[in-house]
Amino acid sequence: MKRARKMSKTPEDIDEVVRRLKKAYPDHRVALDHGNALELLVATILSAQCTDVRVNQVTRELFKKYKSAADYLKVTQEELENDIRPTGFFRNKARSIRGACEVIINRHGGEVPDTMEELVKLPGVGRKTANCVLANFFGKAEGIVVDTHVLRLTKLIGLTKNKDAVKVEQDLMKIVPKKDWIDFSNLLIHNGRKVCKAGRPDCEICVIREICDWGKKCCPRKPGTSR
Repeated sequence: MKRARKMSKTPEDIDEVVRRLKKAYPDHRVALDHGNALELLVATILSAQCTDVRVNQVTRELFKKYKSAADYLKVTQEELENDIRPTGFFRNKARSIRGACEVIINRHGGEVPDTMEELVKLPGVGRKTANCVLANFFGKAEGIVVDTHVLRLTKLIGLTKNKDAVKVEQDLMKIVPKKDWIDFSNLLIHNGRKVCKAGRPDCEICVIREICDWGKKCCPRKPGTSR
């Protein structure tokens, strides 16, 4: 039986990753535009397999038309599909949004719930979406958002060997201090978009490359150079 390899990163490494990325991205708020919890919930559902830039383009007009959970149920499935079509997978997303809004109205008085337990009961809402809403609107750290950027970067850095988002989140919750859970994912997402891009990470300009397993392998510091 193979013995699982321990992660090479220390608590000091994690602190240094957070410190450096905070300095690089002082404004590391969630990139999805929203004005309330429902808007963030809808935007996060729309963001699946879609860029935040495209989602924000769509929600700019969408949120003028749909101002409450009830509004999403006043139109037909087809009309909502057409309104969100540019985000892709619009049929499934429309069903999820309408299903979530129905539960929000019937069980929560029209207000988005603020607990993990209740959020994940909403149609189309998993831990990633629930964590995003809890962290970025309610300021609650009940977990760590693991999107495609976080999945990719945590493996490159050497923070997990897992590929499944739930298992990666569990790994991160063990090594990242809870006080940094909200910032940690937002910081990695910003770095993933701007520097450590899928297929072409720019290790040369990455502020955490000396801590990152991939960065140290692909772009080591020359002897005598400083950070």
